[in-house]
Amino acid sequence: MKLSKRTDILPISSIRKLIPLSERAKKKGIKVFHLNMGQPDVKTPQVMIDSLKNWNINPLSYAPSGGTNEYLNALETYYHDLGFLFVNTGNTIGTIAGSEAINMAMFLTCDPGDELLVFEPYYSSYKTSATMFGIKLIPIKTTISSGFHFPSIETIEVSITPKTKAVLYSNPCNPTGTVYTKAEIKLLINLVKKLNLYLISDEVYREYTFVDRPHVSILEYMMEIPDRTILIDSLSKRYNLCGARLGNLVSLNKEIINGALKYAMSRLSGGLIDQHVGSQLVHVPKSYTKEMQKEYEARRDLMFEGLTKIPGINVTKPEGAFYIMAELPVDDAEKFCIWLLTDFQDNQETVMLAPGYGFYSDSSDGKRQVRIAYVLEKDKLKRALEILKIALKEYCHIA
Repeated sequence: MKLSKRTDILPISSIRKLIPLSERAKKKGIKVFHLNMGQPDVKTPQVMIDSLKNWNINPLSYAPSGGTNEYLNALETYYHDLGFLFVNTGNTIGTIAGSEAINMAMFLTCDPGDELLVFEPYYSSYKTSATMFGIKLIPIKTTISSGFHFPSIETIEVSITPKTKAVLYSNPCNPTGTVYTKAEIKLLINLVKKLNLYLISDEVYREYTFVDRPHVSILEYMMEIPDRTILIDSLSKRYNLCGARLGNLVSLNKEIINGALKYAMSRLSGGLIDQHVGSQLVHVPKSYTKEMQKEYEARRDLMFEGLTKIPGINVTKPEGAFYIMAELPVDDAEKFCIWLLTDFQDNQETVMLAPGYGFYSDSSDGKRQVRIAYVLEKDKLKRALEILKIALKEYCHIA
């Protein structure tokens, strides 16, 4: 018996693909600096940890499919604090992390065979979700030389066909760190108005912007096109809750919310304990995210400046999130990433990077690129940069 064809074509995450190699390296006594994954090392707010210690509900029951009242009320408070008073428990669905919100948005807006526009390079899980649902991703290329900002409206429109149903983007962008301008977001608003498309905005990294202009949320335009817009959000990076799997979807389109609830019912519920932990966000000091932003900006500066000093690396300065796409002086970045884990060490230390091809529709694109997550404390990042410089020199000599 053969497995389904879908199993064969399901992409493997380039972010996680090489983890078995890193585990083998560790068993040999080699220390691996993980720059491949967006797993922050900053502590989760203590009030959230304390909520686990104080848990006393027994037995553990199912949560409501669309989210507990406690969690949804906390999210409502969060958006109200941002000034978006129209967001409430009636237009928000609690999800199992941002990943499920992405799945919901694709499932609700596109049928098998439909097309979804994305800006490339894009978050690798978009490809996985689209493949599962039989959706064709149509990549709109962006480049290092332009800071990965959107191309012209003419370049975007030429890729739109009668099968195009939606446009998906992340802002700040994973994997490039680009923070789109108000003019760029307005360009997308006008596009979906003109062509009757859905607009899906992934804003998981909203708090992490390092430019002298505010983050422009789709929520600023949601009242203008209430039937076309979907917000994808998550607590994973904002509060360092990756393991709690907490996210949400917001839309003013009642059909979308009702459809999302049907989707949520199909998997019964999210975690009751997880949502209790997430609801504590209302007690997290505002200083927490401000300090986090300051810390990641400092790490961004260190990483960017360090990479520019390594011969042959081409890179643009990220404007947000905590990722940087770098083009290396190698023919195949994945082979280099593998070599780092299997054949290289400097004083029993090495680094792990995410091969860039995983963030492109065509695996031949981004072949010389890697995504680097600057999620380690600054001293570790300095050492990782030192190792990368030594490794590239040695690799280019023997290649």
